[in-house]
Amino acid sequence: MKFIDEYRNKKLVTAMLEKINSLNFNFIPTLMEVCGTHTMAIFRNGIPKLLSGKVNLISGPGCPVCVSPNNYIDRAIALSKNPNHIIITFGDMMRVPGSTSSLEKAKASGGDIRIVYSPLDAMKIVSENRNKKVIFLGVGFETTAPTIAMTILEAKKHNLKNFSVLTSLKTIPPAMKALVESGDLNIDGFICPGHVSVIIGAKTYEFITRDYKIPCVVIGFEPLDIFQGVYMLLKQIVQSEAKVEIQYNRAVNYNGNIKAQKIMNEVFEVSDAEWRGIGSIKESGLKINNKYQEFDAINIKVDVEPNKKAKGCICGDVLKGIKRPSDCKLFRKVCNPMNPIGACMVSTEGTCSAYYKYSEK
Repeated sequence: MKFIDEYRNKKLVTAMLEKINSLNFNFIPTLMEVCGTHTMAIFRNGIPKLLSGKVNLISGPGCPVCVSPNNYIDRAIALSKNPNHIIITFGDMMRVPGSTSSLEKAKASGGDIRIVYSPLDAMKIVSENRNKKVIFLGVGFETTAPTIAMTILEAKKHNLKNFSVLTSLKTIPPAMKALVESGDLNIDGFICPGHVSVIIGAKTYEFITRDYKIPCVVIGFEPLDIFQGVYMLLKQIVQSEAKVEIQYNRAVNYNGNIKAQKIMNEVFEVSDAEWRGIGSIKESGLKINNKYQEFDAINIKVDVEPNKKAKGCICGDVLKGIKRPSDCKLFRKVCNPMNPIGACMVSTEGTCSAYYKYSEK
């Protein structure tokens, strides 16, 4: 397939790997990817093994499902218990554990919980169920935020008063800042997310290179993308540079998608946000602004159970990059895709899921 096969060409990948091996270091640089799709692509293609001894690749909090906190899941479950509510969600949220249950279990207990592939798919359900409150679980990063905002604009346009959104929208750059400032690990370079950067643009990472002197490269998801992007990062490190570069230039530009940004800014405002296992990160969330408060499901009163963390789960440390799934005593033994203890094992973009599927036992 054109524009895909070229980025999986073994000869080109081997040549790029040779260029990486030609660089000389007196230490092993640590590069963090902050995108769950990158995590899966890296492990699926055996890249950690190919770069072993040359580069230390670690995963960050780039899975929106994984970083949605317990109390968000608990609130969604509580809302589903009302027979006058219909909960709409993306499929990968169904098995994410809350404090004592999950949406999957809540559905089995009688909750009207439906899976959609796009927020705009909810509009048909809203129109057909005017006598019920339809609540969409708005989870994601800057990639999905514009479509969620557009759905709210559509609901406003058509006066769909029975529609609301329970948001758990996060933004990546503040999380990157929090990781750097935590002091928990030394990051020598960031593999910046491709999908997110399509929306926000590469310029958003300038503060990382300016204030913290850490190189940033926006990278695609195919093997050649990743090897080329890693080479670009390592070359900056060798030359003691710190700048923002775009490897994934077939999809990302420096300023991003201005139209999508305007749609987001119309509906949402910046807020502090709670990240599972990490805690509150300043100005890392998007909440519905006052102009569209009628569509904010946080205003629906409901009794939510007390927050309870899973014992032994180190998902938070995995999301921060300070531990690997293999460091968890539950990994493979108790926690697996059929019996996920933490969100990192549930999501198709979760680090624990990637390790379970693709890493050596």
